[in-house]
Amino acid sequence: MRIFNWGFLSLLLFLGSCTPKQEDNQSESGSKKLHITRVLNLEETREFYSWTADRIPMVSAHRGGPYPGFPENAIETFENILTYTPSIIELDVAMTRDSVLILMHDDELDRTTNGTGKVNEVTFEYIQSLFLEDNEGKLTEFKVPTLKEALLWSKGKALLTVDIKRSVPFEKVIEEVRETESEAYAALISYTFPAAKKLHSLAPELMLSVTIRNEDEIQRLEETGIPWNRVIAFTGVAERTPSFNQALHQKGVFTILGTMGNLDRSAEARGDEIYVSFVQHGADILATDRPIEAARALQNLIPSTSSKSTYFYHAN
Repeated sequence: MRIFNWGFLSLLLFLGSCTPKQEDNQSESGSKKLHITRVLNLEETREFYSWTADRIPMVSAHRGGPYPGFPENAIETFENILTYTPSIIELDVAMTRDSVLILMHDDELDRTTNGTGKVNEVTFEYIQSLFLEDNEGKLTEFKVPTLKEALLWSKGKALLTVDIKRSVPFEKVIEEVRETESEAYAALISYTFPAAKKLHSLAPELMLSVTIRNEDEIQRLEETGIPWNRVIAFTGVAERTPSFNQALHQKGVFTILGTMGNLDRSAEARGDEIYVSFVQHGADILATDRPIEAARALQNLIPSTSSKSTYFYHAN
């Protein structure tokens, strides 16, 4: 018997985001903040990522969900997304010259900050002097967070998927996850089976997001020896067939479809109902650059009843 389910909670949150806001239940931006009510343990997180037929679809905010005024990979941006919808937060980890892990997607600082140079060639002291720019190039008052700050923020708020840049040792990321006791919140992203196997050998307790795009890759995952209950299947940035998604569901695995890029652009051009079709064809989580719009489109898919009868999110 399941102790909790995020899916049922998502139902409450989606409904809550559409109801009038009470004066004493608003964030500074005027919206409710939607977050986990207590610290989770790994067993509960694995239960969430275990697929069942009455699952409720969710979004994952790519690079944290940047919108105008809210830059990518900023804690303030994560908070903004949670005022609109429950969401998994995807973030990127880079390392400075003096081995401090920070949130940064690019190798260089120029696009997302008012600084210059390569991340791995500057010190953390320099990083601390910078401010983040949003995707339109507007300077904000937000600073570059460390991975440690993001991990501590996540506890009691949201689940994370952690994209580890090539120059960052897996060991250092795992060390920070363990030091912050955020194992239940941080799933590590891998793009190759050797990387997934190494991550699992270093931290067999952690959830992994593993790229699995076809039947051959299902077999290759099984050959790694990684248990399916440690796996979230990232099925790529092109829609997969319903039969392929069903094959992963039969393993008990959630699928993440990457809609960032072409599929998000298709939704903008053809209408957000395209997100509904992705879920109807077997995608469980949509990793998107448009989490607010995608979540709004998915509201009509929420079942009126669910066997998953408890929740761990609330709004305040």
